Amino acid sequence: MDLTGKIKLIKDEQSFASGFTKKEFVVTTEEQYPQDIQFELIKDKTSLISNYNVGDNIKVHFNIRGSEYQGRYFVNLQAWRLESAIAGSAAAASAPSYAAASAPAPVAPSFDATVDDDLPF
Repeated sequence: MDLTGKIKLIKDEQSFASGFTKKEFVVTTEEQYPQDIQFELIKDKTSLISNYNVGDNIKVHFNIRGSEYQGRYFVNLQAWRLESAIAGSAAAASAPSYAAASAPAPVAPSFDATVDDDLPF
């Protein structure tokens, strides 16, 4: 799954005695009713957020993970890829405006009733 929004918060990396590390961050969606969504990066993925700052627009690719512990259920959104949300739109905006005009116009096929072909339809 993926979600696009603006980084609201980047938390410090957490290390555990078992060697497990995780880093959490919050993204605010850009909808009519914005939502603050917390994601986590685990293990070797924790460095993915280091290229971004609070306020950057990003697209987060993530998996939904669920677990049960002592009768309580937990849901985590584990991010596995981050990309700048404005990279694609900036490239499209910087394209020269004459590019579309220089393409040849499509030619409509002509129909000649006098041509005798051997097609049965």
